[in-house]
Amino acid sequence: MLEGLYAIGRGDNVFEKLKNGIRQVINKLFSKNDIKDATGIGVAISEEMSNAISLWGAMYEDKAPWVDNNKVKSLNLSAAIASEMARLVTLEMESEITGSKRAEYLNSQYEKVIEDIRRVTEYACAKGGLIFKPYIDGENIAVDYVQADLFFPTKYDFSGNITGCIFVDRKRHGDVIYTRLEHHDLQDTGYYISNKAYKNVINDGTIGTRIPLTAVDEWKDLEPEALLTNIDKPLFSYLKTPIANTIDTRSPLGVSVYARAVSLIEQADRQYSRTLWEYEGGELAINAAADLFKANGEVPEGKERLFAMLDTDQEDFFKEWAPALRDESFFNGLNKLLQRIEFNCGLAYGTLSDVQMVDKTATEVKASKQRTYSTVQDMQKSLEHALEGLVEAMDIWATLGNLAPSGDYDISFEWDDSLAMDAETEMAQMYQEVAAGLIKPEYYLMKRYGVTEEQLKEMMPNMDEPMDRDDYDDLE
Repeated sequence: MLEGLYAIGRGDNVFEKLKNGIRQVINKLFSKNDIKDATGIGVAISEEMSNAISLWGAMYEDKAPWVDNNKVKSLNLSAAIASEMARLVTLEMESEITGSKRAEYLNSQYEKVIEDIRRVTEYACAKGGLIFKPYIDGENIAVDYVQADLFFPTKYDFSGNITGCIFVDRKRHGDVIYTRLEHHDLQDTGYYISNKAYKNVINDGTIGTRIPLTAVDEWKDLEPEALLTNIDKPLFSYLKTPIANTIDTRSPLGVSVYARAVSLIEQADRQYSRTLWEYEGGELAINAAADLFKANGEVPEGKERLFAMLDTDQEDFFKEWAPALRDESFFNGLNKLLQRIEFNCGLAYGTLSDVQMVDKTATEVKASKQRTYSTVQDMQKSLEHALEGLVEAMDIWATLGNLAPSGDYDISFEWDDSLAMDAETEMAQMYQEVAAGLIKPEYYLMKRYGVTEEQLKEMMPNMDEPMDRDDYDDLE
């Protein structure tokens, strides 16, 4: 084992309306009933949450039920929203483990996670959460990133933390699909882990029939079950989006960053498709009698879309079709939808919409940006908490596998502070600290002008002499 909703013009509930479409799009995922039938263990997730996670995943993969390339084109807004949120959250992020030989070992393994952190955070933002699941791989500790549609909680503690979970691992060998269900359960007697393997040869979307772990090379060294003693916390960590769950208010699971904009995203796709049709339908065309063309009735090569031959008795019939495009009205409607999506997703206006079309006062613009700052800060706190839990689990595995000397460790996090407040507010606060004598004026000036200490020395008359109180007034 150690090796081993805001619907425009519609009154329907969007999840009810799309329920059948979700099932048609998502044929690679198991339902909680499939898991229960295979393991005999109940899954602590409601049908509403299961459907919602499937829908968010389909939207992220640009397979939303309403998308039809013949009628409804996709703007792929879901992936854009998740990607932008992850970028803002992890921008300039730094994290390190220090304090001992054990810390040095953990940090060497942890660095790999930090390298992947933006991509991992994007998956969590899209589907509402993600689990970091470390395990021993030789002399290293590897970490699986289990997305929300590939784990099934079975137990929670009184604080809503997941203490039991089934993880799904799938592999395809030719036409055969192998599935492994790994069950983690924190019990009074210890930490229980079990592995079961299944084989599906007809690819009908089910788990298939039970097979031994040794039937699959990648799983042959795993033990069917083990009980680890003296473990008092799960050997995994859950990254949860800091957004209230309105799909199932009793569920401790997270929701997608675009969970409150599902219907709006659908309407935006439809509006975008109307705009494309407006351009296509408004293309210049020439309707003419067939006898005006070549003797063989052919239109000029490469101009098939421009000319239309009509059978008519009207002599020398020739008429140009060039309607006025209504693109500005269509784009205005699309932009309004994008702004509503931004608001519902906690993003500033102009993130998705055309910033030139946002008619706001300076105060309203600042409030709009603050919405993003607050969302990002909350997400950073959730990520920090999840990474701390991950390192705790890694530390336990390092002890179980005797991979490094025991010792204490500290985890540090640094985030891009410019996301938490606008530059004007930050500089005003820093100036107050200078005036109060808390920091040297040189640091304020270096920050304000974006220069190094050497460059500042060249700018200042004489940096060798300390600045007195009168000099502070000049900073204004």
